[in-house]
Amino acid sequence: MDNRAEVREFLMTRRARVTPDAAGIAAGSGRRVAGLRRGEVAVLAGVSVEYYAKLERGAIAGASASVLDAIARALQLDDAEHAHLLDLARAADGIPTSGRPRRRAARPAAARPSLQWALASITDGVAFVRDPRQNLLAVNELGRAFYSPVIGDSGRVPNLARFQFLDPAAREFYPDWDRFAEMCVGVMRAEAGRDPHDPAMQELVGELSTRSETFRRLWAAHDVRTHGAGTKRFHHPVVGELILAYEELALTAEPGNVMLIYTAEPGSPSAERLRLLASWAATHRPDEAASADLLAADGA
Repeated sequence: MDNRAEVREFLMTRRARVTPDAAGIAAGSGRRVAGLRRGEVAVLAGVSVEYYAKLERGAIAGASASVLDAIARALQLDDAEHAHLLDLARAADGIPTSGRPRRRAARPAAARPSLQWALASITDGVAFVRDPRQNLLAVNELGRAFYSPVIGDSGRVPNLARFQFLDPAAREFYPDWDRFAEMCVGVMRAEAGRDPHDPAMQELVGELSTRSETFRRLWAAHDVRTHGAGTKRFHHPVVGELILAYEELALTAEPGNVMLIYTAEPGSPSAERLRLLASWAATHRPDEAASADLLAADGA
């Protein structure tokens, strides 16, 4: 991914999104753009028009944190977008993000035994680990049953983005498919900004862009987001509708990888359906070798 192009397109799409009214600027007559002009952003940020134009052309290397903060305020960036802009600037300066390696192996590394044990200790919720490229690295027993439509039997590491955009079953599993698609791409965009030199991410984006028009359109929008916490709705082929709350936890021992835990509100229909799914999983356990680690399969 070309860092200069990423910076240019991100700033242009953010500028086009902010209306003069939202920025407190009189629109005037004869205006040819819906969003802000470069000069208006420069005034709001307190920098020269020439300097902001240089930044928007992608020449962000060397920009100070105070200037980037001012640009973020002028463009009304949210926290995820602000962090993405800083990540793009770090990448332009050749600075790895938060100690994360600049390049990663193309093939995901197997989950540590202690991490597998931690997942296995979570019995009342869905727990899994994914990497920045949406590879599903490890799951607990309930998670394996929950994600059975994703895991399948393809012999490759399950990938949530490939399932989202390339598998027709995703539209049934995710009743709010459009929302999930936007969320998936937004998270991937943020990760790509942190490590634009990751060849595996580049390969995945290229594959999805070639095979999915929706992914291509969403990727071109340059929207970013963090996962964090919230509620999602699923339709599982075994137990039906599940409304689950999720929490995302960073794995400090493996920068970039996260653990997500899905739980149901106690006493809710979804909690009862999760219990039914756990019972179903107990009677449909894969053999011990297969359940030890998803990454027994060949690479992603």
